[in-house]
Amino acid sequence: MTWRRVLLLSCLSAVVLLSVLQEGTGASVGTRQAAGEEAQDAENRQKLRADELRREYYEEQRNEFENFVEEQNDEQEERNREAVEQWRQWHYDGLHPSYLYNRHHV
Repeated sequence: MTWRRVLLLSCLSAVVLLSVLQEGTGASVGTRQAAGEEAQDAENRQKLRADELRREYYEEQRNEFENFVEEQNDEQEERNREAVEQWRQWHYDGLHPSYLYNRHHV
């Protein structure tokens, strides 16, 4: 009769031990999943921040280039205006009004 009690007691303790180990394993898997999700969230935040910085950088570069092109166009227009003005002054003989007013109307 004592061997049955020993067998029953050992089986009961084995069941209790297995259930405790299973709960512990489930808890550690849960914490690993939570840690994995936190790491994934942190990585996503880093990617979003890098995208935002990249977008700001390219926007700034585009604005600088647009300003540069606008300045170049303004300088070219000024050079053309000065060249036309110099041509008008060179060809003005002083006897007639400037060439804008010296047109033949038909």
